[in-house]
Amino acid sequence: MSEKVIIIGSGPAGLTAAIYASRANMKPLLFEGFQDGGIPGGQLMITSLVENFPGFPEGIMGPSLMSNMREQAVNLGARLIMEDVISVKLDVRPFTVISSSEETYTAGALIIATGALAKRLPLDSEKRLWGRGISACAVCDGALPVFRNNPLAVIGGGDTAVEEALHLTQFASKVYLIHRRDELRASKIMQERILNHPKVEILWNKTVEEFIGDKSLSALRLRDTVTGELSEITAAGAFEAIGHQPNTAFLKDQLELDSQGYIITKSSSTATSKDGVFAAGDVQDTKYRQAITAAASGCQAVIDTEHFLNFLS
Repeated sequence: MSEKVIIIGSGPAGLTAAIYASRANMKPLLFEGFQDGGIPGGQLMITSLVENFPGFPEGIMGPSLMSNMREQAVNLGARLIMEDVISVKLDVRPFTVISSSEETYTAGALIIATGALAKRLPLDSEKRLWGRGISACAVCDGALPVFRNNPLAVIGGGDTAVEEALHLTQFASKVYLIHRRDELRASKIMQERILNHPKVEILWNKTVEEFIGDKSLSALRLRDTVTGELSEITAAGAFEAIGHQPNTAFLKDQLELDSQGYIITKSSSTATSKDGVFAAGDVQDTKYRQAITAAASGCQAVIDTEHFLNFLS
């Protein structure tokens, strides 16, 4: 028997969608994922203290927040399967979903909430110190006490890197912007803001050779891309702003995507280019990429899905 709605993804967007769909008596089936595109629970599963999610005055650890969301969804009746979705067929309704165990499911509507992975530097020291001074979101983590009044580093040269560096100037004693080239890729107005900021020092033609620290980050070893010379800077935090990769490969071009692979949704809606398929969270969000905005879009996707299914009945 076909499901009313299948939700693909178990980050804040997917689990919020499961909560709302359960309360709407839609009996949702949710694929949590397993290996493709990260781990069940999304990026918050590798995040330490979360201070900016409403309702937790003392903050909450990322894995605990996701565990709470998951438990809430299950308690309300959502059914969760810890498998990846390897492919979907969207040419006819009900839509077909094929899992990594090669089981086939069908649904009258789909909510895709598979998120986007932050691109990370392929260094052993980065893996060792991830979450202990290294992050991919300055807006999420930059205000943490461990970073305040300390030198911080941002790695990248686009608009996101510049925005994150400017954001960190509110908390850091100094911000290093590390860029592998001799000019920024950011827009002209963003370049003007960063080049004239007294707290920011741009380190041109530099790549990160190693993150240094025992239990937490203390410094970065850099290599000059022109001379090959090595140098070190002291930093309590490093924020990688080298792009994101949306988890949309399994769609195989069956939905309209932008040039970076993000799902394009219709204005003021979570509706995609295919009627009955909705997208929520970072898989369609190129701007905000916050847990709270992902959760909000999960709610919106269920409301849009319910309207779609009611219109058909």
